[in-house]
Amino acid sequence: MATNRTFTMIKPDAVAAGHAGAILKQIQEAGFKIIAMKLTKLSPEKAGEFYAVHKERPFYGELVAFMSSGPIVAAVLEKEKAVKDFRKLIGATNPADAKPGTIRALYAKSIGENAVHGADSNKNAAIEGSFHFSAVEMVG
Repeated sequence: MATNRTFTMIKPDAVAAGHAGAILKQIQEAGFKIIAMKLTKLSPEKAGEFYAVHKERPFYGELVAFMSSGPIVAAVLEKEKAVKDFRKLIGATNPADAKPGTIRALYAKSIGENAVHGADSNKNAAIEGSFHFSAVEMVG
């Protein structure tokens, strides 16, 4: 079942490079409404909890270290077909494969430092949004 909400994080590489504003502008220009947003920094423990699904993968330690290395911008977005449309907007995980004009094509440095996270399913969008925000913090 499709929902009209998704979750994103602007990752530490893009925040540190000063791209958060441009990325948020691109998100809004694509028709997404921001219903919750905050600048925060994940502790290694919280990053590990968020990415627990990848715990057995060889890149897990690097991912946790990277995601706790600096501030992130977490946001819940609203739009019809939010997950599908947002995945299209951000582009392929590997920026070398991302279509021109997508967020990752414009701002990502590598597969590991790929500027932005986007929920990959409606179920995960709800779980990830709730990880970062209480229902009271979502104003949509």
